[in-house]
Amino acid sequence: MTVSLPLVFVLGLFAWGAVKFLGVRTWIVVVIALFGFWLSHTFMAPAIESGTRSGVDVVNGSHV
Repeated sequence: MTVSLPLVFVLGLFAWGAVKFLGVRTWIVVVIALFGFWLSHTFMAPAIESGTRSGVDVVNGSHV
């Protein structure tokens, strides 16, 4: 059986788990999320996008 989950959903679960079980403060999660939005508008965004896609492809085992 194959289950497809969006990466943002998985990252959201990690953030929720960090706040709930590791005691990470909510404001830290918000600051990191805002940093991600800011970073997506820089020249590094294409490199981050391709690196993320490559990592997901490696994990999924779909080498095209």
